[in-house]
Amino acid sequence: MTDPARAPEPAMRQKIDTSVPHSARIWNYWLGGKDNYPVDEQAGDAYTAVFPGIVTIARSSRAFLRRNITYLVREAGIRQFLDVGTGLPTADNTHEVAQRLAPEARIVYVDNDPMVLAHARALLFSSPEGATAYIDADVTDPDRILATAAETLDFDRPVGLILSNILGHVGDYAQARSIAARLVDALPSGSHLSVNDGSRGVDPVFERAQDAYNNSGAVPYNLRTVDEITTFFDGLELIEPGVVSVTQWRPEPGAPTPEVIAEHGGLARKP
Repeated sequence: MTDPARAPEPAMRQKIDTSVPHSARIWNYWLGGKDNYPVDEQAGDAYTAVFPGIVTIARSSRAFLRRNITYLVREAGIRQFLDVGTGLPTADNTHEVAQRLAPEARIVYVDNDPMVLAHARALLFSSPEGATAYIDADVTDPDRILATAAETLDFDRPVGLILSNILGHVGDYAQARSIAARLVDALPSGSHLSVNDGSRGVDPVFERAQDAYNNSGAVPYNLRTVDEITTFFDGLELIEPGVVSVTQWRPEPGAPTPEVIAEHGGLARKP
């Protein structure tokens, strides 16, 4: 197990405010997790009263990530992962999926949320053959992320970069693209980028609910069009079926025909 004391201090000194709802805890609640408070449940229930489909989006996003990681380990031979914007641990975290298939896999998680740091021990539990680490850093500081991740990952070997529901927290679209490009540029050929985010132009009820949430004073999350999400993969080789609703990305064999939901993502290889 990697020593969580390696995580930088700033987040540890931040007070976890349990009097106001928090997006990571609300997402955890929708995923069926237990790391949330009554205020988060109330906010989550208020959102689902307007748009019940948010629970499907949250859980489909997690299933998409699980299928991505499975592909990366089994078919692409990836053994290193950089998961930026980790969120609170629930079921099938990146290291659990990867190390179940390849115990030697190495995973670095990145988040700047003090509550995620408080749960870092759960994230840092690793198989004896592999390694996990946690970095307290903001997605808007890719240079710090890369420098610290290099203590655990070998950037001369392919890496699976995961940006799951994190780029929507970067309000400026050009900045979000620049962050993704900076992280990908630092990775060698054969690395892969996994991105999924809430999409605009698919479900107007979802858009109204999210816009109302953003206007409530909560930390905003910006929905983007499918074309905008697709541009995060510019210069990379998209894995079939490309950027699609997350339910439609390589569904499990025998699964019912998936519905289209307003969460799109894809996986691409760096040439």
